[in-house]
Amino acid sequence: MAHLGGMMRAAVFLCLLLFGASPLAAQVTGPTPPAATPEAAPAASNAPPPSFASERARRLDELYSRLREADGARQARAIEAQIGMLMAQSGSDTADLLMARAQQAMQQRQADLALSLLDSVIDMYPETVEAWSRRATLHFGRRELGRALTDIEHVLRLEPRHYGAMVGLGMMLQQLGEDKQALAAFKKAIEINPHIERVPQIIQRLQPKVDGVEL
Repeated sequence: MAHLGGMMRAAVFLCLLLFGASPLAAQVTGPTPPAATPEAAPAASNAPPPSFASERARRLDELYSRLREADGARQARAIEAQIGMLMAQSGSDTADLLMARAQQAMQQRQADLALSLLDSVIDMYPETVEAWSRRATLHFGRRELGRALTDIEHVLRLEPRHYGAMVGLGMMLQQLGEDKQALAAFKKAIEINPHIERVPQIIQRLQPKVDGVEL
């Protein structure tokens, strides 16, 4: 248990460092794709084409800027959906196929299958942000906080503006009794996306508690 606690605290520390270094999972819709196996992955580099990566980065910058200035919850939800869909795109047909099947497995509560598919995506295409994010969600649901925190660290390293991962980090930090760090994570999330539901209320409840601890 001591080893697990040390691992979780180390992961938390790394995540918080990432917050200082720089400023939700998407729903995959449509028909279920045919089965795919890891053997279908390209034999060469699995990195997305430079043109794809640069265009996705440009588009994400634009969407995050629009999200901060969104006029109301309805407009914000539409922008959030676009960000989520863009995050789930890897630049590889194979990875996108596996991600779609993993999302379907999660919706059908087939956690073991979803984990296996996400493991395959991460092994072959480690730059796929949403693969790490969705696996963190599964680990958190299983109360595997050490594994969930490690995956959250990867999410925030790849995309420091991933407000969904920040909210998840805040929830895990609360479970660990780290209210001050949890509050920092929630505040960072709401700074990037001022329209996240329920987070302002969480901040209001946590702030007096943290202020009292600090005194």
